[in-house]
Amino acid sequence: MKILLAGSGGQLAQELQPILLSSGEVIAVDRTSLDLSKAESIRQAMAEIQPDLVVNAGAYTAVDKAEIEPELAQAVNGIAPGILAEECEKLGSTLIHISTDYVFDGSQGSPYLETDSTNPLGTYGKSKLMGEEAIRKAGNRHIIIRTAWVYGNGGKGNFVKTMLRLGKEREEIRVVADQVGSPTWTGDLAAAISHIIPHVQPENFGTYQYTNSGVCSWYDFAIAIFEEAEKIGFPLKVQRVVPITTSEYPTPAKRPAFSVLSSVKISALLGTHPPHWRQGLRQMLAREVK
Repeated sequence: MKILLAGSGGQLAQELQPILLSSGEVIAVDRTSLDLSKAESIRQAMAEIQPDLVVNAGAYTAVDKAEIEPELAQAVNGIAPGILAEECEKLGSTLIHISTDYVFDGSQGSPYLETDSTNPLGTYGKSKLMGEEAIRKAGNRHIIIRTAWVYGNGGKGNFVKTMLRLGKEREEIRVVADQVGSPTWTGDLAAAISHIIPHVQPENFGTYQYTNSGVCSWYDFAIAIFEEAEKIGFPLKVQRVVPITTSEYPTPAKRPAFSVLSSVKISALLGTHPPHWRQGLRQMLAREVK
């Protein structure tokens, strides 16, 4: 099987690339050879590579910056996935596409199901929903996986890396405590994606959700990061983590207050339940210290 992995520079793709090798030949491409903001670049790469499977781990992920760059966010997150899906339909290939909790508004009190109504709050979420809809419009040969609160060892940065950096520099850190979700380690997410590949058959096409299990606030997550980092000897200066409200930390983009996604559907498909988020955090930190 020939697998095209798009967005190879990102934290999820860096985790995915070695894992996907067990499923076939992996052609990992970054924006120099497949620019998701340019339709012609996508079509050309698909025509040249002719993959059996496309895993789109590429995205415009700067949530706040998207508010001032809506056209770029829409091109990468909204239009490109539809083009990938169209090309997959032509080739008889399958697309695995990564989406987000930001397609929901966070007003619900129970874990979101794949079938729940979407209502994105900001440009980023709207662009990701646009991408989902473009994929569905192109045909059926796809698996969309929504995830949330993703962090890993690769890529440019994430909440865990930011906390570790601030924890070395500051004695006090203020963290939002009224947004809750399920932190998701790229190692576990990548493993789930690779386990889906043998199930890529028409009866399983559609939309799924995957996060680590368990729920916490960003404040709880920060506390856990420092507790686990301290256990393994990570150098920390931080003495106090202060819980604050979303209104005390205004951002250009509104974020969903409740980002918990149900993983019941994907667990039934794979026959396994996602590991707890704290387990993933320990594994990620162990790699950071090495």
